[in-house]
Amino acid sequence: MSDSKEDKPVLGRKPLGIKRTVESGQVQQQFSHGRKNTVVVEVKRRRILGKPGEVAAPVAAPQPDPVPAPAPVAPVARAPQPAPTPRPAAPPSLMSRQELQAKLLREAEEARMTALEDARRREDAARLAAVEDEKRRSEDSRQEADAPVEAPAPVEEPVAAADPAAEVAAPAAEAQEQPASAERPVSAVPPPRRFTPVTPAKRPEPAKPDRSKRGDDNRRQAGKLTVTKALADDDSARARSLAALKRAREKEKRAHYSGGAQLREKQSRDVVVPESITVQELANRMAEKGADLVKALFKMGTAVTLNQPIDQDTAELLVEEFGHRIQRVSEADVEIGIEGELDAVETLKHRAPVVTIMGHVDHGKTSLLDALRGTSVVAGESGGITQHIGAYQVTTAGGDVITFLDTPGHEAFSEMRARGANVTDIVILVVAADDGLMPQTIEAINHTKAAGVPMIVAINKIDKPEANPQKVRERLLEHEIVVEDMGGDVQDVSVSALKKTGLDELIEKILLQAELMELKANPDRAAEGNVIEAKLDKGRGAVATVLVRKGTLKVGDTFVIGAESGKVRALVNDKGENVKQVGPSTPVEVLGLSGVPMAGDQMSVVENEARAREVAAYRQEQATRKRTTSAPTSFEHMFSALNTTMIEYPVVVKGDVQGSVEAIVSSLNRISTDEIKVRVLHAGVGAITESDVTLAAASRAPLIGFNVRPNAKARQLAEREKISLRYYDVIYDLIEEVRNEMAGQLAPERIETIVGRAEVLQVFPAGKKDKAAGLLVKEGIIRKGLNARLTRDDVIVSKTFIASLRRFKDDVSEVRAGMECGTMLQDTNDIKVGDTLELFEVEERVRTL
Repeated sequence: MSDSKEDKPVLGRKPLGIKRTVESGQVQQQFSHGRKNTVVVEVKRRRILGKPGEVAAPVAAPQPDPVPAPAPVAPVARAPQPAPTPRPAAPPSLMSRQELQAKLLREAEEARMTALEDARRREDAARLAAVEDEKRRSEDSRQEADAPVEAPAPVEEPVAAADPAAEVAAPAAEAQEQPASAERPVSAVPPPRRFTPVTPAKRPEPAKPDRSKRGDDNRRQAGKLTVTKALADDDSARARSLAALKRAREKEKRAHYSGGAQLREKQSRDVVVPESITVQELANRMAEKGADLVKALFKMGTAVTLNQPIDQDTAELLVEEFGHRIQRVSEADVEIGIEGELDAVETLKHRAPVVTIMGHVDHGKTSLLDALRGTSVVAGESGGITQHIGAYQVTTAGGDVITFLDTPGHEAFSEMRARGANVTDIVILVVAADDGLMPQTIEAINHTKAAGVPMIVAINKIDKPEANPQKVRERLLEHEIVVEDMGGDVQDVSVSALKKTGLDELIEKILLQAELMELKANPDRAAEGNVIEAKLDKGRGAVATVLVRKGTLKVGDTFVIGAESGKVRALVNDKGENVKQVGPSTPVEVLGLSGVPMAGDQMSVVENEARAREVAAYRQEQATRKRTTSAPTSFEHMFSALNTTMIEYPVVVKGDVQGSVEAIVSSLNRISTDEIKVRVLHAGVGAITESDVTLAAASRAPLIGFNVRPNAKARQLAEREKISLRYYDVIYDLIEEVRNEMAGQLAPERIETIVGRAEVLQVFPAGKKDKAAGLLVKEGIIRKGLNARLTRDDVIVSKTFIASLRRFKDDVSEVRAGMECGTMLQDTNDIKVGDTLELFEVEERVRTL
């Protein structure tokens, strides 16, 4: 009956008539993210072989076929391991499904752990066998080297090669002789992989199993890190990975092909070090590691990071410590070579003279230039005065070319006149024969002397009846200008721009003076010049009027002007024609600038755009640093900065050209006083934009436009913010209105006039609190309602006014000197005999600047 029970089907399988050794069941696997899988497992019962009383754990997977060996391998003694006590298997009919699953899971886990343990034993045995084999080989080679030649050592390699089984058994026999490693039985050991390294390996490599045997588990289990390996105490349980072995072989191969691991010779470099450089940038220039530089700085006592800048001296210490050579450079070195070298004498050619016309306002400078050019320029200027520097070229009847610069004569344009004198060769001083020398004429003389250029005096307006040229020549003697007619070396000519008389003589003297000066320049080189005027054009962008001094400026040249750079997009001459190139002494409008430069800046053509941007960035940084680092230089400046009673009048100025803006700002600063001063928030060239309106709105400042207008958005924003937009085209009107506005910001001027004085003779009580005073009028008169000051020993006691005035018992309106009266003073009771009462009137007057 028991047999029939045991032959019942297990998990639905039909019995085969004999007692089954395989039990099957279902196991539910759980994975990450809640995934599950149900699989069918089989557990085979293993026949136990061993010593009496020793039970081995069942093995789940079938073992590979052992390699046949000629000699049996004795089992290595090992410590007895506890084995699970077998329980009497209950009949399937009496076991529940849960108990069966638990039993199958437990037996499967035991089988897996047993398989992992056997794999580790085989791996340890293989590694041990490889180590012993390597030791044996090295011992044999050492014995062969020490043995005499007459007694050669027996060679056993052919036998080993002929019998592969002996090759497998030898390492096992070697392992059997080692007592220290005799812990586990050695099963079938695969033959170790033999190779002769080029250089002796630092650590022996474990033998690899034979790849031809796919059923062997050594290949799969060698690179895995099992739980048993991770928890093992000895380091021998952890094997090197295949990637590590591959890297080691690659390293040996590289060392073999390169002739061994030889240290590369250190290369000494020339390191360019600026005034300030970061540690990382210095490391890159030295081709060193940044961490090494940081470590060296720490040893010097300087704690820095890679991105922290260091000075030039510290960088020099680092460069020398690492065996390099330093080359010190400065930030200003970027401008080296911008101006170019001096030209050779044989390359110089004659050039046209540059003539600047100077003089007082309304003395006929532009009219004289119009007569020379045959055109009319005055009609295009607002108010009939020149407010821009004009540059023109005139071709004479003889074919000679003269370049004229027309400068404004008003005092506001003194800086523009100074720039005109610095770029010119000859100065024509225009003096009206009827007016004589005026303040701006004297200023032009001083600019000419400072520039060191020759002068030609043109006495204009000789057609007028009141003209007196001789008086002008005599007045010039006061300023050390002696004309040729009076025995000097300064040429003079009498002209009339209106009647066009004396013009030929003027041109002749200009050419004569130029011939004496021998003006030459090299046209075959990179161009250099100066900015005469600059403006922001709506359709063309930033435009600069440049006077070329040397070289030839071509379309496409890369240049730098002051803090701006660019590339020449177009060249426009004084007649409005586009040209491809211009030579020395030629004025031309240059298009293609990145911004509006300052009038008077120097233009230089450079080799590429990167150099131009570098120089422009350096100059811009220097200008910013100069503008932001302004410290008081004296105690007066320090105390004036602390003076909070100063009233500021903020303005925003926008003009059409740079010269006009400079003249406006200079004039506004000149009309400032100790009580109120102009504060120019922003001064720029171009139309009024939204940013200008926003800036003016922040300080509630008026926005002044000189020959410019706002765009539509700026106009709407100004209306919404209620900003005052003021447009001017004549600089006189602008300055006058601003002066009146500034005067209106000041409080009216208070003027006190002393009317009379009286002495207090007696004090009477009047009412509960008030007091009445008996006075003797000493000076002037006392009138009812006048302001009064009560003084005692010349110290003001109180300020009051006359509330009532009586003489005897009658109310009177005034009392004259030498008479006595009684009075009531408003809001004061501190009255004593002997006090002085001073009466005065206050007159307020509107302030003017």
